[in-house]
Amino acid sequence: MNSKSFYIEKFVDFEKQLNGDSKTFFHNLRKESIKKLNEVDFPTTKNEEWKFTDVTPIIERNFIPSNLSTKIEISKNEIDNYIFSGFDFHLLVFVNGNFVEGLSKINELPKNVFVGNLKTFQKEKENLFKDNINKFLVNETAFNLLNTSFAVDGFAIYVPKNVVIEKPIQVLFINGSEKENILVSPRNLLIAEENSQVSVISNYRGIKEEKYFSNIVSEIFIDKNAVVDYYKVQNENDNSFHIEKIQAYQKEKSVFNQFNITFGGEIVRNDINTKLDGENIEAHLYGLYMINGNQHVDNHTFVDHAKPNCMSNELYKGILDEKSHGVFNGKIIVRQDAQKTNAYQQNKTILLSKGATIDTKPQLEIFADDVKCSHGATVGHLDEVSEFYIRS
Repeated sequence: MNSKSFYIEKFVDFEKQLNGDSKTFFHNLRKESIKKLNEVDFPTTKNEEWKFTDVTPIIERNFIPSNLSTKIEISKNEIDNYIFSGFDFHLLVFVNGNFVEGLSKINELPKNVFVGNLKTFQKEKENLFKDNINKFLVNETAFNLLNTSFAVDGFAIYVPKNVVIEKPIQVLFINGSEKENILVSPRNLLIAEENSQVSVISNYRGIKEEKYFSNIVSEIFIDKNAVVDYYKVQNENDNSFHIEKIQAYQKEKSVFNQFNITFGGEIVRNDINTKLDGENIEAHLYGLYMINGNQHVDNHTFVDHAKPNCMSNELYKGILDEKSHGVFNGKIIVRQDAQKTNAYQQNKTILLSKGATIDTKPQLEIFADDVKCSHGATVGHLDEVSEFYIRS
């Protein structure tokens, strides 16, 4: 059975175990998505945006949606091995995409702030949920539709107007199974209202030995004058698969700082998009990927300058060893009305072996006249002098 037919068939079983959730607004989105999935093919290397990433190893294997799989138990001691420590933070823990309240720790929060899981947010902040979920996604692929079809939970963070959350929020996603190849589908939502500020650390880790597939969608809304720092550290099992779309939408004078760090995974695809839909916006996208063996990491970024007087700054660095393969495709579009745009993009890669390769493609599409835009890429091996300097 091909993967599409498999997931469409599994959706019937998935619906049966939703109970009350089958009558929610979000479930209507699920049903729309599974219908669209039936009409949309998974990307191949014939698609320009996936030219250098062959997802055949993902779609030739049928992964069981995690809510239909055997539940696994994680102890507090195990959690301590994976979280980033040495500073004060709020903690949310998800195991195979499901929120574990007993392992999470939310300290005192300002009034009306919500830090928790999507399932609870949908009940407690229904109007906010409906107004923002699935609102800003563009260019949905079959993988994004698959996420919407099987997503049950994920983090939800809501910061009201004029509120600053002092402590960062660390979100630990632990994925894996002892006996099954599972599909994990976290759906994350972050809403930062006017003049608010928040920092989030998404920490993806893997357990057990069986292959699994993390398929994630994260939506981020940043209102006027708001500041969002969003860190993603992906250190999952080297035999796992990981695809995520981060879709941000920014209004005037907002700032989005996104840090994307990749160590694990057999095939990894990060789609990071932001739309600058107001004046005097800043978007800073930084990435680091360190891979070896036969790992494949594809970083795709898209910055949409829709309005004048905005700035974007992008720097991605890769260190590749053995037979690993990296892809960087950074696209900046400056629309006709976006005069006085300042956009910078750079990709730098070091190859530590003759077998490592990188395909890099910085792109600029400029439809305005008065702009400052630059992009570039450097790829190279360490020469003897550089290596001696580093070792000494």
